[in-house]
Amino acid sequence: MKRNIELKAEYPDLDHARRIAEELGAVLHADMRQRDTYFASPTGRLKLRRIVPISTEGGKTDERAELIGYRRDDRTEPRASDYDRVPIDDAPGLARLLDQTLGVTIEVLKHRVVYLHDNVRIHLDDVQDLGRFIEFEAIVDEHCDDLAARAKVKRLREAFGIADERIAAGSYADLLHST
Repeated sequence: MKRNIELKAEYPDLDHARRIAEELGAVLHADMRQRDTYFASPTGRLKLRRIVPISTEGGKTDERAELIGYRRDDRTEPRASDYDRVPIDDAPGLARLLDQTLGVTIEVLKHRVVYLHDNVRIHLDDVQDLGRFIEFEAIVDEHCDDLAARAKVKRLREAFGIADERIAAGSYADLLHST
């Protein structure tokens, strides 16, 4: 399994967030539309993500899909997320199969712009029926342990001026369920 340390928060002004990201030296990585279909899962979360790039590094705009399983505590502080991602060739077929066997719990539609900064993915998300958010995912690997990743997220939180009351504890699916 892979691991990252993440933090998600409401952030109504994504143009302002873009300016801050660029001032920090973050590099625009991708601009895409995502459809996340969540399935009932006895442990963790399971979603099928369909991605339609609007523009990407290298100009690729082919639709792609991946199945993502992950476990993460729902807390308002930076939290660890352990995940696996598997590329999928037949997203509609897999979606039907998983719906028939597990059941769909919710779909999340969003426009996501991704910046990369110091081994951290900065997501600027406009989530349909929910609002605008920013998410930091600091990758944990052989060069960056949990503690260092948490420090990176903390620095970014400060740079973007994110107040405690803006932080979201759950996933977008959880937030949509509660609205």
